[in-house]
Parts: sequence; C-alpha cells; structure tokens
Amino acid sequence: MNDPYNVLFLCTGNSARSILAEAILNRVGAGKFRGYSAGSHPKGEVHPYALQLLKTLNHDTSFARSKDWQEFAAPGAPEMNFVFTVCDNAANESCPVWPGQPMTAQWGVPDPAAVDGTDAEKHLAFAEAYRMLNNRISIFVSLPMNTIDKLALQKRLDEIGRDLPKAG
Repeated sequence: MNDPYNVLFLCTGNSARSILAEAILNRVGAGKFRGYSAGSHPKGEVHPYALQLLKTLNHDTSFARSKDWQEFAAPGAPEMNFVFTVCDNAANESCPVWPGQPMTAQWGVPDPAAVDGTDAEKHLAFAEAYRMLNNRISIFVSLPMNTIDKLALQKRLDEIGRDLPKAG
C-alpha cells in the first residue's frame, strides 16, 4: 500500500486526548499512517497543558486545533480507514459514533482536562494520558495490516482498547 492509512481519533472536546493521539500517530506511524482528530462538541481551543506536553516531547504542534468531527464527514474530507474514540466510558461521557465503513474501536482514556488538583497533578494526568495513547498506538502501528484478515484485525483493535493485546 502506497497511500497511508487515515486514522481519526474522536473525543468530545477535541482539546486533549484526541489531539495527543493525532500527534503520536503522526510521529510513530512513520508515513504508513496519517492521524487526524476531532470532537463531537469541540471546545474550540486545544488545552494548554496538551500543547505544553507535546512541545516538551518535541512534537510539532502547528497541526493542533479543536475541530468538529463533521469536518471529516464533509465532501472532500480524507476517507478514513480507522476511527478510534478515546473517550473514557467510566466518566459517562457522550462519545461520538462514526458512520460509514472504517474499522472502529473504543480506546477510552481518562480525560486529563477533567482533573482537579495542583498543577503537578494536572500535568501528571496529561502525561499518563499520553503514555496510554502512545502504548496503544505503538501496538496498533505494528499490526501486520497487509496480512491480517478484517475479523482478526477488529479483534486486535478491541483488545488494544482494553489494554489486553496478545502477542503475535
């Protein structure tokens, strides 16, 4: 496959988790994957702690903007191969559902923007969300996309979201 796989990360506000995931995928995907992010109810701005963390980790942040997921359903939008929601079910958030044919999975991550506490505790929450997403995305990009059947791939995507990836 010459064209990269397009991957959309969705959450509610598109200000933290989905932005982090987009940045991570565009780094570790090494041209094989292209990451995007959006939200069902975008905040309109990227959380400053997310931007600070990405800059500290030497990510380019020029891409980062909070946008509505409808932008990716519009004519001319890139066709998605995968759509992952990164909302945390435990927080009873309303996660967007993506219509169409891309493979989907729920990769819930606690919302670091919802953490109350000291600045250090908030920064730690963003670092932990980044760690979880980085681990999941690193496993995802290592899957044998060209040799795995769709049913097995879906099973693996779901396992990644449950933090239960199997070897092999």
